Amino acid sequence: MAASAAHSRALFTDGVRATLHSWPVLQIALDNGFGGVYGQQKADWLVDVVQQYFHDNADLQQDEVEDFLCTLMDQEFDTVVEDGSLPQVCLRLIQMFSQWQQGALQQLSHSIQLLTHKQTARVKVTAPPDSDSDGDEQTQAMEFENATDSASDQQIRGAPQEDQDGWTLVGKRK
Repeated sequence: MAASAAHSRALFTDGVRATLHSWPVLQIALDNGFGGVYGQQKADWLVDVVQQYFHDNADLQQDEVEDFLCTLMDQEFDTVVEDGSLPQVCLRLIQMFSQWQQGALQQLSHSIQLLTHKQTARVKVTAPPDSDSDGDEQTQAMEFENATDSASDQQIRGAPQEDQDGWTLVGKRK
């Protein structure tokens, strides 16, 4: 009986692992070193901590799980989850835990298989290449020309004028 309980608990841990490792937010954090040198070890630790959190707390609500995961992602991976995926991940974890509690191990195993087969290609976020510096200079030159054109128009009028931003433009004296 103890071996069967250990097996079922390991199955829930596999479900947590499949859920978290298929979560794009965690993938991006790992791929881009947000967890530091030991990012992968932190991800593995995260699986253990989350499964233990479920076992230690009875009748967890979705907002409790969201707060817990949000705090861990912020503290361990310097990542604030704002893409709307956190409620989905937490709901999936709660459903898996419910399946585990009810003894629906076949259904839990099937859910894990779906997640592992459905994993999308890992996303790699990179900084955009440096833009052409000539283009930046060109834009700055055009902005400068527009500013000098409006300033010279006001110089012709002779009196200091207030521009759209509330600044007073003063031209040179003749």
